[in-house]
Amino acid sequence: MAIPREQGLDHTHDLVSEGFFYIPNRRRKFQSDIFHTRLFGQKVVCMGGEKATEVFYDETKFKRKGAAPSRIKESLFGKGGVQGLDGSAHKHRKHLFMSLMTSEYLNELRAITRKQWRIAIDNWKEKRELSLLHESEKLMCRIACEWADVPLFASELNQRARDLAAMIDAFGAVGPRHWKGRMARNRSEKWVRRLIRQVRSGDRHPREGTALYEIAWHRNLNGKLLSLQIAAVELLNVLRPITAIGRYVTFGALAMHDFPETKAKLQTRNDKDKRMFAQEVRRYYPFAPFLGARVRYNFKWGGCHFRKGTLVLLDIYGTNHDPEIWDNPDMFRPERFEEWDGSPFNFIPQGGGDYSMGHRCAGEWITIDVMKISLEFLANKIDYQLPTQNLDYSMIRIPPLPKSRLMINQVTNK
Repeated sequence: MAIPREQGLDHTHDLVSEGFFYIPNRRRKFQSDIFHTRLFGQKVVCMGGEKATEVFYDETKFKRKGAAPSRIKESLFGKGGVQGLDGSAHKHRKHLFMSLMTSEYLNELRAITRKQWRIAIDNWKEKRELSLLHESEKLMCRIACEWADVPLFASELNQRARDLAAMIDAFGAVGPRHWKGRMARNRSEKWVRRLIRQVRSGDRHPREGTALYEIAWHRNLNGKLLSLQIAAVELLNVLRPITAIGRYVTFGALAMHDFPETKAKLQTRNDKDKRMFAQEVRRYYPFAPFLGARVRYNFKWGGCHFRKGTLVLLDIYGTNHDPEIWDNPDMFRPERFEEWDGSPFNFIPQGGGDYSMGHRCAGEWITIDVMKISLEFLANKIDYQLPTQNLDYSMIRIPPLPKSRLMINQVTNK
């Protein structure tokens, strides 16, 4: 069967104007999980669904080097980070991140999260009104730094949290929002380079096993320490994603508001119920529309000839809302995860494939744990009100946010 081909010289404008729906709209139109198009002045293959995801994460067929645009490296990922590596270099660097996922260290993260939430709530009670998004980002920044053994003074909290959040907010942006993210990355890398330098000179002594210690002393396959710059990029690849959990917390609060009947999942003592709610927030609400890779060598799959070097985009949002995978995918229904088969290829909010060896996000466990604790605090530990505001979010803006940034007031303990 011939693979559908979108006619026209270039469809970048359509991508910008349709946002998260660009690939899903064409999958429906062509009745195909794979199609050819032209984006960014080049031939592109777009695909989605469980089978396509499994192929996309086959590292013998695809590579990440050269897939992410420079603008994303300059704001979100940083240059030289683990996301753009392939083969043995990627596996070696990925092992660094997976070494942080010990049960002892993750238990410490959970304890830090609970402690920081208690501190935050005491502060929130004194405020007339606050943005849950911005306060959650500051909270997550504190959690990330304490867990990584990165010093964070009260006087610099606002700047560090704003910079980490700006990097996240810039990855799908053009114009001022993109430049704000780039400047934030430059400041953040300068800050973290100084910390790495202090560790290596003996002026700072982080605990062994923490992210600051392990990244500062990590050696490449050639036995040499990471350069100061690459070490800074990778430490930010710990701090930034944890800060990004503030966005999921915000959408979790929005879910409790929009679908109040599901809030009961967070009010039980059953950890499984809380996990299902967190997972459904990650599935239902938009974060990243797609991921990219380049074809490693010529091959044929699904009737499509993949040419070496071709850019391939995997439909993240569409796969998480695929009616072939999810029953009534546009409904917010946490209990659907009672029936989920645990496949690494059909639920991919932070990428798919294998945790330890592939390109799936190493911090997915962290995201779920911190979300569960955070949403439990919002549901069970405090009362608050949502004043009249615009809670809509645009599916064109990447990444999306509630327009009001979700304002709350009258915060009290339960």
